[in-house]
Amino acid sequence: MKKYLYILIIAAVSTLAACKKGGLDRFPQTSVSPNLFFNNEQDLALYVNGLLSQPDRGTYLNDQSSDNVATTAAVEVKNIMVGSANSQNITTGWDWTRLRNINYFLENYQKAQVTQAIKNHYAGLARYYRAGFYLDKIKRFSDVPWYSGTLEPSSKDLYKGRDPRKLVADSIMADLDFAYKNVRESVPTGTPGKWAVATLYARAALYEGTYRKYHEEVGLKESANTFLETAAKIAGEIIASGKFSIYNTGKPDQDYGALFSSQDLTGNSEVILTNIFDLTKGKGQNVNSTVFGDYEQAPAKDLIQTYLMKDGSRFTDVANYAQMGFVEEFKNRDPRLAQTMVYPGWVRVPDATPYIQRLNKNFTGYHQLKGYVNSTDNNTLNGVDFPVYRYAEILLTYAEALAELGTLTQGQLDQSVNLLRRRAGLPDLNLAVANANPDPVLKLQYPNVTYNVGVILEIRRERRVEFAFENMRYDDLMRWKLGKLLAKSPEGMCFKGLGKYDLTGDGVEDIILIDRTATIPAEDQKEKNSLGVKLVYYRAGTIGTDATVYLKNGNSGGNIVTENVVRTFEDPKFYYRPIPQQQVVLNPNLKQIFGW
Repeated sequence: MKKYLYILIIAAVSTLAACKKGGLDRFPQTSVSPNLFFNNEQDLALYVNGLLSQPDRGTYLNDQSSDNVATTAAVEVKNIMVGSANSQNITTGWDWTRLRNINYFLENYQKAQVTQAIKNHYAGLARYYRAGFYLDKIKRFSDVPWYSGTLEPSSKDLYKGRDPRKLVADSIMADLDFAYKNVRESVPTGTPGKWAVATLYARAALYEGTYRKYHEEVGLKESANTFLETAAKIAGEIIASGKFSIYNTGKPDQDYGALFSSQDLTGNSEVILTNIFDLTKGKGQNVNSTVFGDYEQAPAKDLIQTYLMKDGSRFTDVANYAQMGFVEEFKNRDPRLAQTMVYPGWVRVPDATPYIQRLNKNFTGYHQLKGYVNSTDNNTLNGVDFPVYRYAEILLTYAEALAELGTLTQGQLDQSVNLLRRRAGLPDLNLAVANANPDPVLKLQYPNVTYNVGVILEIRRERRVEFAFENMRYDDLMRWKLGKLLAKSPEGMCFKGLGKYDLTGDGVEDIILIDRTATIPAEDQKEKNSLGVKLVYYRAGTIGTDATVYLKNGNSGGNIVTENVVRTFEDPKFYYRPIPQQQVVLNPNLKQIFGW
């Protein structure tokens, strides 16, 4: 039975008014005086619960900024690479209302007539939320003003400039350290407790440590290891707690996918924090119509090629791997591939026969399965929980931090990365073997890895595969300084030329590619396959023509192509965003950096 938290958002949170400076110089517009409201634990809980903000199943559509997908959406980083970006047309991200709400609590919670431990618990949660707020800010802008309290209209800090990244990052760590030491382990289901705080702590430390290591433009490389050590330490303490374990029932073809299609994750040993959905309890979310590959995003071939073979060998070592068709490239692969993408032979409810991939214009032909609920029941569709934090992230954070520090051992690999590989039924990753024989394809993708090369590449492979479509990849590319990978236009399925193709894996043709100049026959004239089913017709040609499927070499075949624009990733400028020009006009002390 699920437990539910019904959140009442008090006026002090819900009616905070933003001002012309982004919400920093106005007091909450509420009839409740802080001297009257912050009296007891119920008051503290009510306010802090009103700050709860968690990712949901829309996350499965948030890989559009990464190289995992092709997208037709107006994604900011793609628009920047192909257009003319400046501080006048990039106007988002400089909102401070949430911070104002958090700091208002932190200025008033001590008034409550409760024990200091109770006060510290709720202050810890508020500081956890503040750390998350500022982590997002430094990811986008690097140097930003640090505000530890609310501001009045007369405050001189209202017009201060950016604070250095070092100060802001150290303040984030201080907030998370306090929260980790003071937030309770036992909290209402679906809300962050001690271990959720610890997860963000480890995540933030890994992000900043690797960012400082690989981004020479911020000038903080000498302190990178301090953050990496913190990431390894906190992740190690979560592991040592024994509170969590990888969800593994011995079914490698099902266990991974169950994490993203479960009606109840509250008792799952791998899930550290759950966003609970149940339509019968008034909270549902159905993303089927957008997640399946018919809307805005479709998986990229480069992601498919990253998955290993079932025996642990590299797919990219197989002869002619780049020319393999859809059915062949899904054979004998890491089982996570078929739990993340629609595979040959997959049956979509309520159909009785295998689904045939749709080759829509500007899409790759591949369809995303992670996040899709294979049902027609409305309660089921709306009742799948979302894993906000997974223990798998802790294991990979632990392994990556130690590998970057140069101290990773085989035993530590066995208690981290290899637990994920065993869940998938893959052989263990061997440290010595990996370093002796680094993947040449990954070496080309990640050329700035200079030591522990083989094992770091394999850990990065695991992160990409394990967290595909969970909104991790873009941040990973940014912290590893690999924005150049976004400059490559995504491609899709490979077809050797015109003709008939089997897409369901039964050896019977399902579609036919004809020349773009040919006419698709009327329904009663369409050719049927050996099962008596009409073939699906597509007119093949190059992008920009009136073809119905775009191939790299037109009717001579090649990969499906999704766009013909030239992408350019400017380093280091495009790792950051400008402060919106309107804000600079209001506060001239805010200066643009990194070429903006």
